[in-house]
Amino acid sequence: MKTYRIATIPGDGIGKEVIPAGKQVLEALARTTRRFVFGFEDFDWGADHYRAHGVMMPADGLDALRDKDAILFGSAGDPHVPDHITLWGLRLKICQGFDQYANVRPTRILPGIDAPLKRCKPEDLNWVIVRENSEGEYAGVGGRVHQGHPLEVATDVSVLTRAGVERIMRFAFRLAQSRPRKLLTVITKSNAQRHAMVMWDEIARQISLEFPDVKWDKELVDAATARMVNRPASLDTIVATNLHADVLSDLAAALAGSLGIAPTGNLDPEGRYPSMFEPIHGSAFDIMGKGLANPIGTFWSIVMLLEHLGEAETAARLMGAIETVTANPALHTGDLGGTATTEQVTVAICQLVEREAVAA
Repeated sequence: MKTYRIATIPGDGIGKEVIPAGKQVLEALARTTRRFVFGFEDFDWGADHYRAHGVMMPADGLDALRDKDAILFGSAGDPHVPDHITLWGLRLKICQGFDQYANVRPTRILPGIDAPLKRCKPEDLNWVIVRENSEGEYAGVGGRVHQGHPLEVATDVSVLTRAGVERIMRFAFRLAQSRPRKLLTVITKSNAQRHAMVMWDEIARQISLEFPDVKWDKELVDAATARMVNRPASLDTIVATNLHADVLSDLAAALAGSLGIAPTGNLDPEGRYPSMFEPIHGSAFDIMGKGLANPIGTFWSIVMLLEHLGEAETAARLMGAIETVTANPALHTGDLGGTATTEQVTVAICQLVEREAVAA
């Protein structure tokens, strides 16, 4: 029997509630099969660790994660710690340290969800956003001079490399090729950003020649926001830079009903390092400790984790349980207009996966 080594990092806020819920679901899934079990190692990194030690994670933290098969991450963010410290000190340190250059965010309207686009049918909004996850606007290049003086200057430089753009474009085209519609939209802003984004466009055209069966188009990022709202069915797979995809994926989650249900995977497609899976909802300190957090985003992230591990059948079974739960309004949490608790949703999912396994 195979043991999958999973690192769990709850992080901050409601991450401390949804990641334990995710562990419960993984343990329930393991009880339904004789093929694998999960070995968990928990890491208490985050803002509390920062307050105690002055860093979000230890200097040798990546070494503690390196032998894991996957990482399940909660959230980073604390109202009493500057955002750039919580993000760069933990999540981005892991993503960049393990070269998780492909951030993948599926978005669709799940059964029972009252999405805000009233003329949009569920089949019209079924997207995957591919976010370049290692450079671009979040390369970390820049600085501040004359700090505190009237002539203070601060810069953040967006850095795109040919190698980085080629690999994310190739990943996105390959993903689009694997989906039924074989359709890719490349997001750009090359009308205003006349150097790096022009190279981005040129490389997209070059890589497209490797995938003649994939239909693709190009859209300016500002126009893309309107297209997502007005013509959702015209989109399928989307690829964008770090910042552009960060913004568009939150819009996509809202259009699908809630940030609370949205998953993401930070992937090293070459498998050199562990990949990391997380809900995108953030730390949500306003509901922390109240048992109100929606764990569906975490559970859908676990679906992606299982797919990454090659456990497609188990992943499909969990996705089916998620859709059964979202279809039941009595199991909607507050972000979906209901009154269900984190625990109630978690128990329902665990019972479903175990009941389906017995029936099978």
